[in-house]
Amino acid sequence: MTTLTPVKPPDQERTFVPRILVFSTNNISDPGIDLAGSSHMSYSPGVVVISMPCTSGIRPSWILHAIDHGFDGVFIASDGDECAYLADCSVRASRIVAQAQALLTKGGHQGQRLKMAAICSVCAEPFTRHVQQFGQALATLGPSAVAA
Repeated sequence: MTTLTPVKPPDQERTFVPRILVFSTNNISDPGIDLAGSSHMSYSPGVVVISMPCTSGIRPSWILHAIDHGFDGVFIASDGDECAYLADCSVRASRIVAQAQALLTKGGHQGQRLKMAAICSVCAEPFTRHVQQFGQALATLGPSAVAA
């Protein structure tokens, strides 16, 4: 009687799916992101969204914390000039991004792990495009030092 030895299939190459933390705003970018989901637009399953009242409420240290704790990138879905709370929200948000990129660099991370774009309440396609492009850029960079 012949004994058959099971043949193991070749290891399938694992593809790197960047983990992206998205800071979104309740009134402006959340509806656009929700529209992307309800319209069945495709973007990475590695995207996690946290809602906030206003983009200027994000702290640069939160961005560094996210990268230090396993996220490969942080995307800020900014209010832009549509913020209901502060007339200078976009100026403040730009300052936050600059401070966060300095913290990332100081912490040994690439500044390219942070991206910000204005996402409006009907910007489902732009959000999807931004997140897909950001994911591709992060895939080129590879996993963050912590995630590696």
